[in-house]
Amino acid sequence: MTSLEPYIIYLVPILVIAFFIYLCWYNTSKQKGKRGEKRVHDILMKLSDDYNVFDDVILTTERGTTQIDHIVVSKYGVITIETKNYRGDIYGDDERKEWTQIIVTKVKYARSWKTYTYVTKNRFYNPVKQAYMHAFEMKNKLSDWPKLKIVPIVVFTGRANLKEVHTKNIVIYDDELLDTILGYDVVRLSDEEVNDITYILNHKNMRNLIDDKTHVGNIRHNKQVINHKVSEGICPKCGGTLIEKKGKFGDFYGCSNYPKCKFTTPIPKKGFLSYFWR
Repeated sequence: MTSLEPYIIYLVPILVIAFFIYLCWYNTSKQKGKRGEKRVHDILMKLSDDYNVFDDVILTTERGTTQIDHIVVSKYGVITIETKNYRGDIYGDDERKEWTQIIVTKVKYARSWKTYTYVTKNRFYNPVKQAYMHAFEMKNKLSDWPKLKIVPIVVFTGRANLKEVHTKNIVIYDDELLDTILGYDVVRLSDEEVNDITYILNHKNMRNLIDDKTHVGNIRHNKQVINHKVSEGICPKCGGTLIEKKGKFGDFYGCSNYPKCKFTTPIPKKGFLSYFWR
């Protein structure tokens, strides 16, 4: 036995554990999201100098903060981009609160000569609704330009397959992003206005002051406030009274100020509160 062999006996399991920990970290949703955003960033860097690109922007709102993956500013308008790094089949539409990801994995075992199919189903918040909320907040920040065109785009990276996505909005694969942006070629802003908007976004971006933990905490606090108001029968959007109604997909609460206020929320089951805006 050499002098290194006793150490190797302990080193091998340590390396295996370290590799396992790395894989777990690498496959977290946060790291997947960052890889997707890096992919989109690299694509946006292919745009000419006429386009100003912002990554990972955090803006303050009345309810806390909102995070926008990418913003593109040019004389053709402003584009907000919501990035999703997913694999598998994607199902969704404009109205439903959550979209569905289905991953089908086939595994063949040599000993039994059989192939087994494993299906994993995950749900994630409707990215179209996210994109429109981002565009809405951008409109508020750039209120000096009431007619400014702001285009929300949802981009899927990775190995996603938009199996059944029914939308009137822009939901695309990453390799379609450049052509989509360049398709907007009507001049809407002067060079001075582009500089002004760029200055405002640089000034309003709170990324250097607000970390991810604080941003997530703001989101959770906002949900708690909304859920509390709903439990009291108060519309969290306008302060109106929530009324029980029946709909195609089950019973729900709607605002008494409809159609001026279109807030709705499914009637909670077993103490669980959830909400969405139509």
